[in-house]
Amino acid sequence: MNSTVEKLETNKIKLQITVEAHIFEEGMSKAYHKNVKNFNIHGFRKGKAPRKFIEQYYGESVFYEDTINEVCPVAYDQVIAEHGLYPVDRPEIDIVTIGNSQDLVFTAVVTVKPDVLLGTYKDIQVDKIEYNVTDLEVEQELKKAQEKSARWVAVESRPAQMNDRITMDYSGYVDKEQFPGGTAQNQSLELGSGQFIPGFEEQIVGMNIGEEKDIHVTFPEEYHAPELKGKNAIFNVKLHEIKEKEMPRIDDEFARDVSEFDTLEAYQADIREKLNKSAAEKSKYETEEKVIQKVVENAIVEIPEIMVEKQIDSTVKDFDYRMRYQGLDLQKYLEYTGTSLADFRAQYKEEAYNKVKTQLVIEKLGQVESIIAESSDIANNIAQMAEQYKKDVDEFKKTFHEQDLAYMTESIIAQKVVDFLVTNNEII
Repeated sequence: MNSTVEKLETNKIKLQITVEAHIFEEGMSKAYHKNVKNFNIHGFRKGKAPRKFIEQYYGESVFYEDTINEVCPVAYDQVIAEHGLYPVDRPEIDIVTIGNSQDLVFTAVVTVKPDVLLGTYKDIQVDKIEYNVTDLEVEQELKKAQEKSARWVAVESRPAQMNDRITMDYSGYVDKEQFPGGTAQNQSLELGSGQFIPGFEEQIVGMNIGEEKDIHVTFPEEYHAPELKGKNAIFNVKLHEIKEKEMPRIDDEFARDVSEFDTLEAYQADIREKLNKSAAEKSKYETEEKVIQKVVENAIVEIPEIMVEKQIDSTVKDFDYRMRYQGLDLQKYLEYTGTSLADFRAQYKEEAYNKVKTQLVIEKLGQVESIIAESSDIANNIAQMAEQYKKDVDEFKKTFHEQDLAYMTESIIAQKVVDFLVTNNEII
């Protein structure tokens, strides 16, 4: 198999690949056997016609498409490997010469991974980022635990006020007509949570149990239902129940209720220890990111647009997944926010560019500094993951596919590169 490589514009190449006639003939034979069952030629039972009769009847090109699909991808992959190329998108294939007893000649135009010109990446001074845990942060964690342990107690001796949890019926009207979704029975609402239309919750304040009231509001211009945007509405509300939050006292008994500790002092010490650990991890991560950012800024690379777009694709896919987990999806989110998909993607373009550049620089550093993932590194990672999922290591290994191991290898190398940068730069 012969091939040539021609550089086109930046990061784009054109391959011309020649597949020998005998390999093309093998592909034609496979295409014939794959499709013969579909042909009905006079004088032969269906699916039994010899290839030459089918080609005489339908033309020699009848099997070309399947032959191309059989032969070209294999030849393309071989040439890519031979020349050490790393495509970042699908090739555009064009047939130059094709025919029985002839070599198949085709071209493939494809964008390849760009080279990276590293700048200074050693002996750079970077200020260490540090976080110190304060007494206020410990107190805030205690408050969170207190909030979780709070209980709601019914009150009847006073009207509703902010931070109460109320139960109500309501019916909504626009132009004296009820609108879909504007009616509910025994609806629970925590006043001040901002769950309802602006102005609604404030007008509940002061109502007594059993009282009915008309509440006047205006739907926001960015409201998700187009027919209600900017419309004035009236909600007839009847209040059934008022509850207030009763907070537990923060003392030794509270510590015993919410933790494994017998005293408040011991519980506070544990909170501080966990906050210190979290702060140290955050400090380490952000300092590493600062070092990486400096090194990436010093590097020069022309990034193909397709790589940025693919990174945006990944970001959008992750966002859609998170939305579905919350009971929405990307399309509904775009409708609610009045955003087009193009504008939504555009806001992630700079972030995507920076991610791609960072990945390319880290990959290049791994190559330049001969950083590899040892078999022991991979074994340790698998063992840690097996322990995390409470699986036997040998059984867990069997669940790994080739792409899983490739991703793990890349991750190990990337972390080693980061460790290398932290070691070889001055963090002050």
